[in-house]
Amino acid sequence: MKNKKKQNVFTLYPFEEALGEEKRAQYEEFIRQIDLHLALGRHANEQIRNDFNAAIQYYLDHGVSLEDAFKRLNPEYLGGFYVHKAVSWYPLDNAAIIYPLSMRFGQMPVFRLSCYLKEEVVPEILQMALTFTIKRFPSFATTVKHGFFWHYLDSTKRRYVAEEEKAIPCLPITINRTKSQSFRVLYYKNKISVEFFHVLTDGSGGMIFLKTLVAEYLRLLGHEISCTDGVYDINGVIDTAELENEFKNTEKEESTGGFMGKKAVQMSGKISEIHPCQVLHFEMSASELKEVARSKGVTVTSYLLSLMLLAIKYSTEETSGTVSIQVPVNMRKYNQSKTIRNYAMYFSCSLPLEEITSAEDIYPKVAAQVKERSSYPVMKVMMSTTIKLVQSLKMVPLIIKRPVAQIVYGFLGDRIFTSFLSNLGVITLPKEMEPYVEKLDFVLGVSNICRTSTSLVTYGDKAVYTISKITMDPTFEETMLKYLEGDGIRVRVTGTQPYEN
Repeated sequence: MKNKKKQNVFTLYPFEEALGEEKRAQYEEFIRQIDLHLALGRHANEQIRNDFNAAIQYYLDHGVSLEDAFKRLNPEYLGGFYVHKAVSWYPLDNAAIIYPLSMRFGQMPVFRLSCYLKEEVVPEILQMALTFTIKRFPSFATTVKHGFFWHYLDSTKRRYVAEEEKAIPCLPITINRTKSQSFRVLYYKNKISVEFFHVLTDGSGGMIFLKTLVAEYLRLLGHEISCTDGVYDINGVIDTAELENEFKNTEKEESTGGFMGKKAVQMSGKISEIHPCQVLHFEMSASELKEVARSKGVTVTSYLLSLMLLAIKYSTEETSGTVSIQVPVNMRKYNQSKTIRNYAMYFSCSLPLEEITSAEDIYPKVAAQVKERSSYPVMKVMMSTTIKLVQSLKMVPLIIKRPVAQIVYGFLGDRIFTSFLSNLGVITLPKEMEPYVEKLDFVLGVSNICRTSTSLVTYGDKAVYTISKITMDPTFEETMLKYLEGDGIRVRVTGTQPYEN
């Protein structure tokens, strides 16, 4: 049987029929310039032409002249990305190596970063923003593939798609198809979200992509945005330092350690079949949160960790054992690295259940752990351990490496942790973007064991603490809310309805 030809997807837009002779000639030249920058194959090329036409139609419907539309959508912004062959590939950084291996055990680390605008998202313009932006992030324009010894990232030239959000946050991303994306760009009402398979980047690198994407989206809407505060020039030269595996540049330590751990206390509550079964956002005044933490003599991270330890004690029926919360540490703060790949280590904030008595009692204990365990010397030891473990498995075939890696990396499922707290800190934007951005949030994917994963991101005076859940037991979030409001912090709770229902 002969293969059916792909249907022609080229769409005729109303504005094309209304063009006069002069403007028709300008439009045809515009399309010719687009075609000079496209070599993806007929179907994909037509889809991208449709994207341009949809954006033009939006502009004309909203009072933008055809000349201005052509200027904003200058085909030169495509660069050579869609016409050059995909020849680059990237070894996984040391932190990312475990992620594809762990997928065999039913887990795929995915996280979401979202930017809430003050007006609803225009899908046609967001699609063009993504089409122009992706060329500036070559290590994201990749597909995960497996070699004989390791997985790697292989460059993929395709039309990257911005889609309407219709599914549960942080679902696994299909990566086993040819030219599969390893990230998603989504929109819903006034929200632009990017979900990343953690193999590509960490929260800090992902935030640079989100900020740059939103800046380009706003530019296409007619706003001039400067390339400052982590917003990249999408037409700029790519700095090789952005693609660096910084683990290789770390000064090696003789001592190693930090990965292996004992089973931690787990919260009670029936585990849902749907992961996550609910996502909740606690919106707070950043200044109120900071002032309360300061009054306790601790940082915001230590303050939240202390409340989490107490909330976990209320949320478990276990009577002995240790509560352990994993906390990532952004290593860029120690050496001003420019990399947008994974460059974070983690430490464990932990206390035996019997020592979790009151907030006042545990504040100093938690603060001491955060200060000591997140210090550069301790992180360097853990990074050295990571590097040596990778080297020890270097010549082991991937088919053997998968089960071995579970043991070597101390991946006892997620049983060595009770929960997670990832604090991205205070995010700044170019001043020109500030009038259009309401808030940011950060959603961690959930594990198969730990009932909650939590995260925090701050923009302006809005701090958003997010809880991703795999149980409908409300004890943890109710206790967190009680303690926060008890300290005088006003909390607005938003989020999803339970997906179980």
